[in-house]
Amino acid sequence: MTQQDSALRRTPLYAAHLRSGARMVPFGGWEMPVQYSGVLEEHHAVRRACGLFDVSHMGEIELRGPDSLKLLLRLCANDAGRLEDGQVQYSALTTPEGTIVDDLLVYSRRRPEHYLLCVNASNTSKDFDWIQKHLEGEVDAFDRSPDFAQLAIQGPQAEAVLQQVLDASDWLGGLRLDALASYHFYERARGGLQAIVSRTGYTGEDGFEVYLSPELAEELWNSLLELGKPLGLLACGLGARDTLRLEAKLCLYGNDIDETTSVVEAGIGWILRFEERGDFFGRERLEREKPVKGRPERHPARLLVGFEMQGREIARHGYPVRLGGEQVDQVRSGAPGPSIGKNIGLAYLPWQQRRTGTAIEIEVRGRPARAQVVETPFYRRPRS
Repeated sequence: MTQQDSALRRTPLYAAHLRSGARMVPFGGWEMPVQYSGVLEEHHAVRRACGLFDVSHMGEIELRGPDSLKLLLRLCANDAGRLEDGQVQYSALTTPEGTIVDDLLVYSRRRPEHYLLCVNASNTSKDFDWIQKHLEGEVDAFDRSPDFAQLAIQGPQAEAVLQQVLDASDWLGGLRLDALASYHFYERARGGLQAIVSRTGYTGEDGFEVYLSPELAEELWNSLLELGKPLGLLACGLGARDTLRLEAKLCLYGNDIDETTSVVEAGIGWILRFEERGDFFGRERLEREKPVKGRPERHPARLLVGFEMQGREIARHGYPVRLGGEQVDQVRSGAPGPSIGKNIGLAYLPWQQRRTGTAIEIEVRGRPARAQVVETPFYRRPRS
């Protein structure tokens, strides 16, 4: 391990990963498992049965006080005022220019005075500083990241596996997952220990994310592996997480979105509700960019689109993207899509060339390769 690597942070499950034979890699300042049995096997386990991920590197920021909602309404693109207690919302912290500081989940715990924000690992300090910089009124912000480990259980068997573990718990027993709607959560506390179970995820499948005190993480991890094995559960790393989220066209901060990309350009303008909002960071630009029927002048200059390679080449992050011989962007995310049997990727194209069927070129190791814009998400899970 190099001197630089030695500064990487480790989750409470680091030793468990080593015992399971995980291959560890640097990611967002953390040493994380990239795979166990193999990316392809882990990917298919999530689509067909169930996968278990350690996502304890994610950050948690808590807001408390009577003006918590007022702060969120100013800093975030989505309307947190629509949240009920026990509900989760996908949103984005925006700059005054309408670009993305980070994308995040907002947990409404005791509205309108108590919220928990789940933010990207590499952005935790930046996000906390951004929020602190803009505090106004009676609201306090706390970086709660050290107080939580986080596990994600994803796939069609996720409910069955996690329910068994909850039923066997002496303090989480009684939580019924079949009654928990998507983007809602349960919360429990006991003697200084706490847990949140939410029906959320980053794979395109049904599933859950469990936040809990770090000292309980390994016990939960082991219980899930033991009880989930008969139902096909596998421990999964960042490699499968990346191919799963790409198939579902879920953005990765630092690749697909950042402080140079606007909310509308990134294709997540569906979170914007101007008619129900007051002013918020970036509103002027975002209102000008969001397409409106009968207003053809309203659109962004570019849009994040999905593409499929027409040959066997694989598009990787950073490869040049050309349109009519001119470079217009670089591949933001690119990989094989195991569930669809296609090599896929994301890139920004000029608004006029965004449509399905548009032919583009990807420069793969110095050679042009044909690709075509396609509808996204690339994969949709079957509905029962």
